[in-house]
Amino acid sequence: MKKIISYPLSVLYYLFFGLTLIVFHPIQWICFNVFGYQAHKKSVDFLNLGLIRCLHVLGTKITFTCDYPITEKLPHIIVANHQSPYDIPPIIWFLRKLHPKFISKKELGKGIPSVSYNLRHGGSILIDRKNPRQSLPEIKRFARYLNNTKRSAVIFPEGTRSRDGMPKRFSPNGLKMLFKYCPEAVIVPITINNSWKLVKNGSFPLSVGVSVSFKVQKPILVQEHDVETLVDKIENEITRDIHLPK
Repeated sequence: MKKIISYPLSVLYYLFFGLTLIVFHPIQWICFNVFGYQAHKKSVDFLNLGLIRCLHVLGTKITFTCDYPITEKLPHIIVANHQSPYDIPPIIWFLRKLHPKFISKKELGKGIPSVSYNLRHGGSILIDRKNPRQSLPEIKRFARYLNNTKRSAVIFPEGTRSRDGMPKRFSPNGLKMLFKYCPEAVIVPITINNSWKLVKNGSFPLSVGVSVSFKVQKPILVQEHDVETLVDKIENEITRDIHLPK
């Protein structure tokens, strides 16, 4: 029965999703070009709240748990496992006071209403994964930006999304570079569960009635650990609470 219902609800979801992106694109442009960063940032926050609300059309329930105080006086590195594109809006919305920014592949910097504009103008960086010589100076510049503004980087160290909820081994290179150039940063590990179920049938139809959870693990100071220990500790913190598929 759920599979049958998922077809019309997925059509309705994509309609609202597309309208949200289209409506917020000119809003972002006006906010950025007329009022500056803070106004643009607010528009991006509410864009992502709107994208979360679109998921409610599918009966999706999203819970975001954070039992730890998070200061805004230091740069942050938000690290999470990655299960679907729907991991991103809740991180941006629920951790909006940290000003999350992304290290994204350059292909996402064009062609997607609202999303591409934010990636180009909102403080994130676009890198060519096939060209490490381009990536290194961009990440160094990004780290300086985080240090100067006390904002946050979001990184999914698995590299690719898990299609079945099973965690993949973390690729440490991106993490190590951020640790090196942001030694005063606070790491915010996040465990994501069940967002993979939204796309278990592919992009269409999306699954209905999925409960997706985000759990913030205890923040970790970069300077309190050596790099190798730090990568292992973050991976263990995140993966221990992943609900493995039965």
